[in-house]
Amino acid sequence: MLAGKRLIAAMLLGTLGVCSDAFAAEMPGVTATEIKIGGVFPFSGPASSIGLVGRGMLAYVNSINDRGGINGRKINYIALDDAYSPPKAVEHVRKLVESDEVAFMYSQLGTPGNSATAKYLIGKKVPTIAIISGSSKFTNVKEYPTTTTGLASYDTEGKIYAKHIVKSLPNAKIAILYQNDDLGKDYVSAFKSYFKDAFDKKVVTAAYEITDPTVDSQVVNLKSSGAEALLVAGTPKFAAQAIRKAGEIGWKPLLIVNFPSSSVNATLRPAGLDRAVGVVVGTFHKDPVEPAWDNDPGMKAYREFFAKYLPGADIAEGNYQTGYEQGVILEQILKQCGDDLSRENILKQAKNLKDFVVPTALPGVKINTSATNNKIWTQLQLQRWTGMAWERFGEVLTADEDAGQ
Repeated sequence: MLAGKRLIAAMLLGTLGVCSDAFAAEMPGVTATEIKIGGVFPFSGPASSIGLVGRGMLAYVNSINDRGGINGRKINYIALDDAYSPPKAVEHVRKLVESDEVAFMYSQLGTPGNSATAKYLIGKKVPTIAIISGSSKFTNVKEYPTTTTGLASYDTEGKIYAKHIVKSLPNAKIAILYQNDDLGKDYVSAFKSYFKDAFDKKVVTAAYEITDPTVDSQVVNLKSSGAEALLVAGTPKFAAQAIRKAGEIGWKPLLIVNFPSSSVNATLRPAGLDRAVGVVVGTFHKDPVEPAWDNDPGMKAYREFFAKYLPGADIAEGNYQTGYEQGVILEQILKQCGDDLSRENILKQAKNLKDFVVPTALPGVKINTSATNNKIWTQLQLQRWTGMAWERFGEVLTADEDAGQ
């Protein structure tokens, strides 16, 4: 009798072992109680202000876990610091995939780092979901089959800005100060696509490197071109320098900054809030300090979350909010996955968001992804800095409305 019980127990343990091995093979990074996810952010270095997106993400994941996780599993979100350095991004991503054995990558931030790691992740068939880069190359589903993007594409954003400048100043010469990498070059390409043969006559450009100490000389040279509009396409440190320098030399163009540089604390405050009056940027989310949203359920929930999970931080810092929104989207994807957390299904569900509304997004902004559309955000509304707050104007614009046809 005892021998029979031992035999049954051994058989059960063997079966469980086989099931466990199969479980691990089919769903890397997943156990019955946990899912392991990787992220890489510039928590330090020249783009550290954008790294606050990662802080917001981590805070939201903590809130999910405090609510019991998703489908009974807690999220083990491993976020590493690449200091906005592509070689470090490569090192960290390899560790996350090969040592930590994450189920997938989520919210990796930075065009340079994503560019450096994309081929490796595609080769490993690791889903790379909601990357914080608007580089238009990542929207090519055939070239990046395991990727979805977490920003409106820089191409879409650039065309919206070109259209706004032409509407506001039909005959103006336009200056573009851009970061000399895929991020900045995408905006230049968008203007070239918009203006076509008139680009060389209409637009003057100046590039800077992420390692440059300042962009003062570029701003002075662009002013001398006689441009009446200036687009700064880069990261917050340099956008702040450009706004400040323009004010110092008495240049008052229609000044636009790209969405990655739209932070009040990282860009406008260092530039000088008064100098930044009139700065325009496109956005997809509500401003947490705008009184118009005081009674908005989504913003009320965000403020409560912020007070609990990011105590002492500045709620006006939009990068935290971007991280929060990334977390909301992650939660939805995992809910749609149910108990099938295979990499194949994770990617499938990331490309199967239907009219999903993030509570902190602007009214009318919805998320729709598909097998042929890997872009989470495709809509923007313009807003202008008043000196104290962002003031929205115009309609919510979509990717289909940005080409100026």
